[in-house]
Amino acid sequence: MSLKHLNQEWNDLLKDEFEKAYYPKLTESVNQAYKTSVVYPPAKFVFNALALCPFHAIKVVIIGQDPYHGYGQANGLSFSVNDGIRKPPSLQNIFKELETDIPGFKIPDSGNLEAWAKQGVLMLNAVLTVQEGLPGSHKAFGWEMFTDALIKLISDKKEHVVFLLWGNYAISKSALIDSSKHLVLTAAHPSPLARGAFFGSKHFSKANKYLIENSLSPINWNLT
Repeated sequence: MSLKHLNQEWNDLLKDEFEKAYYPKLTESVNQAYKTSVVYPPAKFVFNALALCPFHAIKVVIIGQDPYHGYGQANGLSFSVNDGIRKPPSLQNIFKELETDIPGFKIPDSGNLEAWAKQGVLMLNAVLTVQEGLPGSHKAFGWEMFTDALIKLISDKKEHVVFLLWGNYAISKSALIDSSKHLVLTAAHPSPLARGAFFGSKHFSKANKYLIENSLSPINWNLT
């Protein structure tokens, strides 16, 4: 697991976190897992969400749980898959919601969401690695200490960020966010297995409306 793909801005902001007692243990656990089992995403993409979305550019944060655990799927961005990989059900539902929420949105052939990341959408999983076929398998490594600190850092040091929290797990992270200076939108998880309403939440248009109201450029959600 390497930090070489992070820019200096992220490294400076996270310097104190890297020096905390839990972080070497986390790194050791992750590196050992890569040596002894099949782990996703590939090691060079573990910090892809941060590498593609600089801190100063963050406008929207989408929080996931842990990476997809099937071959070739995970690319380090929550809900995103690599080009040529079948879109998982949750992502299909995200695209269906976009189709009814954003005028002119067309469901893309690829589920790769890198274009969003490059516009300031941080797609952050709470746990950044997973063993093949075993969802939640790296939950005990300490990743959430790191990503919780990251969410709080964004909340503390930025203003007017939109946090999209889908499902009870993501919604629990709202305790880390100062809602007096950010927009926190919650809904059911987009998974077909989830209970509650995801469809009709209109989070994508609401996010853009908030950004425009705060003199920030909106996200072009269309990937085609």
